[in-house]
Amino acid sequence: MATLELRNVNKTYGSGLPDTLKNIELKINDGEFLILVGPSGCGKSTLMNCIAGLENISGGSILVDDSDISGMSPKDRDIAMVFQSYALYPTMSVRDNIAFGLKIRKMPAAEIDEEVARVAKLLQIEHLLSRKPGQLSGGQQQRVAMGRALARRPKIYLFDEPLSNLDAKLRVEMRTEMKLMHQRLKTTTVYVTHDQIEAMTLGDKVAVMKDGIIQQFGTPKQIYNDPANLFVASFIGSPPMNFIPLRLQRKEGRLVALLDSGQARCELPLGMQDAGLEDREVILGMRPEQIVLAPSEPNGLPIIRAEVQVTEPTGPDTLVFVNLNETKVCCRLAPDVAPQVGETLTLQFDPSKVLLFDAKTGERLGAAGQPHAEARAANVAQFKGR
Repeated sequence: MATLELRNVNKTYGSGLPDTLKNIELKINDGEFLILVGPSGCGKSTLMNCIAGLENISGGSILVDDSDISGMSPKDRDIAMVFQSYALYPTMSVRDNIAFGLKIRKMPAAEIDEEVARVAKLLQIEHLLSRKPGQLSGGQQQRVAMGRALARRPKIYLFDEPLSNLDAKLRVEMRTEMKLMHQRLKTTTVYVTHDQIEAMTLGDKVAVMKDGIIQQFGTPKQIYNDPANLFVASFIGSPPMNFIPLRLQRKEGRLVALLDSGQARCELPLGMQDAGLEDREVILGMRPEQIVLAPSEPNGLPIIRAEVQVTEPTGPDTLVFVNLNETKVCCRLAPDVAPQVGETLTLQFDPSKVLLFDAKTGERLGAAGQPHAEARAANVAQFKGR
């Protein structure tokens, strides 16, 4: 196991071309599971290849256990990588695929057999050892690719979208297997994905990337509850966060957000005193699960009556869409709620859960009830690589 630190890492493919990676700053502790998540083309796979040594960095340094490995060849870094395509040798058996790296390192035959048996038992592929990759399912091939990496017992594991070729059901199963495997091995791991569900469920830490920049770095809970900007808020969460454009107003000395459903209006008191936000164009963000049916007995929280536009039963919950400020808004309600299109619901909001973003820059302005300066300082502490 090992610590991994990236210090001001940059990557460019030539003069005059924009940087693919821009001032990447990250540190993960011994045994942690780091997720690199972001849309296609954001630079996450490039960063993974730089860590593995498959691509050279243009600036900065990469350290493992405080030792700079930036100039080392891939074979000397003691890092194992599992590729999206699995990269298995088609003419070799599963046994030989797992043992290949050990043979290259000239490990004694008895030790190789022992290590292959250990890995096969761990991944439950003992019955597949004599087969060729072409005789295996996608999930089985993925296990073999993992087994080849595990057999090396490296300091760090790298996974480059290893589940993307699997069907939805198998992805869920393998995600659970990977989490259990990490809990058993406790090896430092970096995992690249564009799937935010994988990011939230697998990682101890998450780095959200866009355009070669780390937009935010923190725990899954921090990323979800306290996004640093509009991009992070929109990328993490399923269904995604609701975004409602509006202008803040001041009433009785406090800032309020006005919501209009076409049938009724309500005021969300934000408890913020920043005069610079008054009459300013902002984006109000609310998670779907933060908009609920109002209880029969009033509890003092703001409510609004709104007409149902669309309903989507998903099994564990029901997604209901209404219009607020001429914007489609998703509400995540209990599975036994089955309103009809055109029906009017009374919905309730918790102002303390509201997030505000600058309409022009997308930067987080601060959560309701939290002074703007304090919110900004908290974001900066998590906002690496800007």
